[in-house]
Amino acid sequence: MLALLTGTICSLQAQSNNTVTPATQDTAVTAFIGKYTFPDGSVVEAVEVKLDSTGLNMISDAGTSVLQKLGVDSFALVSFQGTAVFKRDENNKVKMVVIDAMGYHLEGKKEEKEAVTPSVTLWYNSDKKANITHSK
Repeated sequence: MLALLTGTICSLQAQSNNTVTPATQDTAVTAFIGKYTFPDGSVVEAVEVKLDSTGLNMISDAGTSVLQKLGVDSFALVSFQGTAVFKRDENNKVKMVVIDAMGYHLEGKKEEKEAVTPSVTLWYNSDKKANITHSK
């Protein structure tokens, strides 16, 4: 009897150690974060994908929806009974989103963030001490 109980406790402990990584901790989801713009005349001008404590969300003038993962690059738009499929370029970088929801088909391009390269200037004063100037 003791062996049976011990086996059950070990089994329960082994099961409780199996953890599932939530989408909010998945580093792969950060590739989707950003602003996507649609052609003139589209039902919405742009959407923004953000990550918060609830997971990935898509925000637009039409409202906000949680993105529920369906596949590697595809998500359900929960609030709009639709889908969002992200497309990648040859370098595996997310470049666009295709949204099919509530009878609309939208294709939006991801806005590129401008890279800010700070410049550093090293110069010496009359005492031959190095000085560094930073600028953005």
